[in-house]
Amino acid sequence: MRLTFDWLHAHTVRAEGVISVRTGRGFVESPQNPGRCTGFWNRCSDDRMAIMRTTHVLSLTCADRPGIVHAVTAGVLDLGGNIIENAQFTDPDTSTFCMRTVVETETASSDDLRDAVAARLGGGPANLRVRPVDQRPKVMILVSKFDHCLVDLLYRWRNGGLAVDIPVIVSNHPDCAEVAERYGIPFRHLPVTPDTKASQEAQIKALVAEHDIDLVVLARYMQILSDDLCSHLRGRAINIHHSFLPGFKGAKPYHQAHERGVKIVGATAHFVTADLDEGPIIEQDIARVTHAHTADELVALGQDTERLVLSRAVRAWAEDRIHLIGRKTIVFN
Repeated sequence: MRLTFDWLHAHTVRAEGVISVRTGRGFVESPQNPGRCTGFWNRCSDDRMAIMRTTHVLSLTCADRPGIVHAVTAGVLDLGGNIIENAQFTDPDTSTFCMRTVVETETASSDDLRDAVAARLGGGPANLRVRPVDQRPKVMILVSKFDHCLVDLLYRWRNGGLAVDIPVIVSNHPDCAEVAERYGIPFRHLPVTPDTKASQEAQIKALVAEHDIDLVVLARYMQILSDDLCSHLRGRAINIHHSFLPGFKGAKPYHQAHERGVKIVGATAHFVTADLDEGPIIEQDIARVTHAHTADELVALGQDTERLVLSRAVRAWAEDRIHLIGRKTIVFN
């Protein structure tokens, strides 16, 4: 790779045809993912360009004990790394330690960083994950007829607010095909009936494997997943639903809520489990309503809340901010 750096004038890094500007510090964008930083050049005292530094995200979940932070920082230091962001929490109910750390190192290999930290942590069970920040997870979206959550996710994705790749959109209805086409994403129509449910879910599994999917998002996918598919997607599927459960079930829950004079509407994003709509909660929000709101206005408020809550949950997952502990989550802001 040919690199040039003019500190005196433009402060510009050129790398493989990509040009980015920072004052006092050069950075390089990924040619495959514009706007995503793959590494930095720090200015040397003699104005020569230093070795490129790669940014990684480290996530750790393990039993709490003294010395964990010391071990992680020692592993980072072993590779000449620098911690630029850190969050940690010990869950008092389970004595589980959770940590999310953003690290710069001279090595481009996240495996090297993971091995260095793991060596310092020593034995004992631990869930340790490290990835480069520019490694975008792959997300498959499932949707039925309502498109408000789908459109919101795609808008944020296209505008750089959601750092994921979306290789395919799947639906049991053809209604959202035009939306997928507008965003240039392949659309798979997989209709389902009680008699074809097993074969349809087998096709979903095949698409997950074919596209190497990291996360499945149920963006108002109005089908109950089988226990088998829930187990297959454990910890890597997120659903969104209104907050009226279990009070208002079935069709038109917002109209049922309006008839009962509710004072708030809301939404919950959670991991998918075989226990319907009872998976570990990731994100929630509400909107206040009064007697003056019509049923249709409640629907509009509820849909707004649903799309916001789901996008926050997917973004938190994509940025490795969610730690799953049994039936609950720890989410670093």
